[in-house]
Amino acid sequence: MKYKILLSMTTLFALSGCGDDTKIKEVTKEVVVEKPVTIIEKVEVPVIVEVPKGSANDVQLGTRVQFLVNQLPQSELKTKLQACQDGPFYKTDFSIGHRGAPMQYPEHTKESYIAAAKMGAGILECDVTFTKDKELVCRHSQCDLHTTTNILAIEELAAKCSQPFTPADAASGTPASAQCCTSDITLAEFRQLKGKMDGANPNATTVGEYLKGTADWRTDLYSTQGTLLTHTESIALFKSLNVKMTPELKSASVDMPYEGMSQAMYAQKMIDEYKAAGVAAKDVFAQSFNLDDVKYWVNNEADFGAQAVYLDDRYDVAGFNPNNPDTWQPTMAELSNDGVKIIAPPLWMLVTLDNDKNIVPSEYAKAAKAAGLDIITWTLERSGPLTTGGGWYYQSISDAIDNDADALVLLDVLAKQVGVIGVFSDWPATTTFYASCMGMTPSI
Repeated sequence: MKYKILLSMTTLFALSGCGDDTKIKEVTKEVVVEKPVTIIEKVEVPVIVEVPKGSANDVQLGTRVQFLVNQLPQSELKTKLQACQDGPFYKTDFSIGHRGAPMQYPEHTKESYIAAAKMGAGILECDVTFTKDKELVCRHSQCDLHTTTNILAIEELAAKCSQPFTPADAASGTPASAQCCTSDITLAEFRQLKGKMDGANPNATTVGEYLKGTADWRTDLYSTQGTLLTHTESIALFKSLNVKMTPELKSASVDMPYEGMSQAMYAQKMIDEYKAAGVAAKDVFAQSFNLDDVKYWVNNEADFGAQAVYLDDRYDVAGFNPNNPDTWQPTMAELSNDGVKIIAPPLWMLVTLDNDKNIVPSEYAKAAKAAGLDIITWTLERSGPLTTGGGWYYQSISDAIDNDADALVLLDVLAKQVGVIGVFSDWPATTTFYASCMGMTPSI
């Protein structure tokens, strides 16, 4: 069978070097088509899946992680991390923003929190304290305004500080000092402040000099705008960033009860602000160094108490040794029996060195897991450059620390051998990178 099809074809010839007499000619001709054959081919059509906000396509890590990976000695870990330097990267609860991202942004500020969320932190921290009029705000300490804000530069507010600025006295060797507390000022006055990088110059003779105390391994590049937040404002921001929340109830620097507010009322007020904002208990990891606070939540706010975090500071007890259970009071079993589900010691308490100077789990870490406790730890990348052993956070393994990339080695041991469920970091891009490379569960 043959088919005749009339095709009208217009051909335009554009010839280089032709003159204006080039013409367009329309040609009509018969085209004979032999018996047509229908061919059905299977075509692979890509399935487009929308990526939830805050996961792969929304995470921005920057170049620091490559800087760290490149410093690692050749090893299985380095090979693994090199293979995933291009991602995909996504948000996980393993990555916790410690006060936001304070390696480069003023801590506990809107800008710091947004940066941490952009780096894939699935959980953000507001340290909770209170003002003179008992309003809850985000500050690491009730009395750190002189080092974390510009309060001393605002004359009428500086006059309200517990201890006014005193210049350094070189002759006597006395350093510059001041103490300004949230409990010295009202919420309205607190709102006048701007956050800055935490630090003070002990050799200062003027307020201006005192405020310029940023460590040389941090930066003031993003300190021009530090927006302070109340606790309720932090909740609203975290909800908009689609992250979970880990508030820490800070110890008061004033006598409790304060103006009729007892410690229990203080602990309850913090939880009430989450309930008022409609935040599910599963999205909140309330923390405290005060074991009684944790027990209060366990016994009075069961849903929130189920994942309350005991920040373990038993290292301050004389004779404490993370490798000697006889020095721990209460025991891990007793903590578990009291309803504690999550324990959070500093990095160094979870690890030690074996005879070959390899980083391995401490007896503390083993006992916590044996008692059924989940573990969170703090704080990666807070020590600055690690070329001299890492300081306080790395004290149990300092003999094996001489390189910034050792933070990744430690992180690998914490994740694979200790089995921590989350790590606080001053630069959450690092913990996000590691979690993504290792295929950890995305945050939901």
